[in-house]
Amino acid sequence: MNKIRVGITHGDINGVGYEVILKTFQNEEMLSLCTPVIYGSPKVATYHKKAIDCQVNFVVKESADEIEDGVLNIVNCFGDTELKVEFSHPTEEAGRAAFVALERALDEFGKGFIDVLVTAPINKHTIQCEGFHFPGHTEYIEQKVGEGDKALMILMKDDLRVALVTTHLPVSRIAESITKELIEEKLQILNHSLKRDFALDNPRIAVLSLNPHCGDGGLIGTEERNIICPAIDGMMEKGIKCFGPYAADGFFGSGNYKMFDAVLAMYHDQGLAPFKALAMDEGVNYTAGLPIVRTSPAHGTAYDIAGENVADESSFRSAIYSAIDIVRNRMRYDSCHAHPLRKQYYEKRDDSDKLKLDQIAEEEI
Repeated sequence: MNKIRVGITHGDINGVGYEVILKTFQNEEMLSLCTPVIYGSPKVATYHKKAIDCQVNFVVKESADEIEDGVLNIVNCFGDTELKVEFSHPTEEAGRAAFVALERALDEFGKGFIDVLVTAPINKHTIQCEGFHFPGHTEYIEQKVGEGDKALMILMKDDLRVALVTTHLPVSRIAESITKELIEEKLQILNHSLKRDFALDNPRIAVLSLNPHCGDGGLIGTEERNIICPAIDGMMEKGIKCFGPYAADGFFGSGNYKMFDAVLAMYHDQGLAPFKALAMDEGVNYTAGLPIVRTSPAHGTAYDIAGENVADESSFRSAIYSAIDIVRNRMRYDSCHAHPLRKQYYEKRDDSDKLKLDQIAEEEI
């Protein structure tokens, strides 16, 4: 199979984006796995390269349609414009630079010039502008290239995958935003992604509760009884193997997450806090459910260490690996399911998993 063309946005130029990008491709073996192209500024890349004393070389292109194999390419998104780098400081100029690079990358994805997108971290406040009124990459990319499909945020490392029902919302709005229909939608996207993007034939999904102790039978919340359980039951009837709800406080500490292919958390910190405790260094943020394959490192701009040559590129490198694996899995899945044969038999559903995992949920409560 041909090498995957990996589009990379430079993110916030005052953070560690360029540092983790350049360090990743300092290992020339990466160039044998993919054809990388950074959407950014050659001048800013050179500034970061000197700051961290990195020896990686790159070639400058006007479009990803011109990129070369075997080298690190940079599409110049700014012409001769001088961008001011101020390490560790959030600035409007850095926000605009992040947005311009993202816009250019998505435009060239639409033209078929790149196969996947890997985004370096942005500052969600400074990137806000006339064309960007979103709480993060996920929501913007969904609107820009989603073609009507809904996005699902998945944090992952190896076999640990944590997806979210709600993402960038104030805590005060979480409970009112969680509905049976929304949980069902996320479960369907997650189930399909596990099959198509991760090559899992019969995935099992754990669903976390919203309230402590799963609501204690309604004493401290009724969302489990009125919303989450009906959603799980409805999806089970459609053949999606989802179980729970499980009390969130002990689910990861007990190791029960290892029994599942993915976990669906109700809100951002419920899923990301335990995930980052277990997999911070090599964790990857994946935007599932969309026509584009987009990944990013699980960390942010890391202003506190920007320009100091101490940023760990492991998470960014894993984001590259994951994007390549996912797009190849999609190719295989789509090829295998292009002309399916008509079923000649009826499947007999086995409920033994449900009985066993329901028992675990009761014990955790």
